Amino acid sequence: MEDMVRAHVIIAGRVQGVFFRLETQRAAERYGVSGWVRNKRDGTVEAVFEGDQTRVDSILKWCQQGSPAAAVERVDLTWEEHTGEYPGFEITY
Repeated sequence: MEDMVRAHVIIAGRVQGVFFRLETQRAAERYGVSGWVRNKRDGTVEAVFEGDQTRVDSILKWCQQGSPAAAVERVDLTWEEHTGEYPGFEITY
């Protein structure tokens, strides 16, 4: 069994108003990771992904492109300790 990991990301670029949160939720469900995503006041999107390393790596790769209308400029990644606190993947506000 792979190690369980937690990735905390801030995604910058044209990522608000382009269905980025909804598409992130869909991708997270497709890849089988849990966590949350939300818009920040500064125009970025913040997300936490938890799951096994391979699945989290897959969603992180997806974040480099994002939704079809997005223009991702940067993904700032911080690895944190896995908590297992999320039963699924939510859009939060």
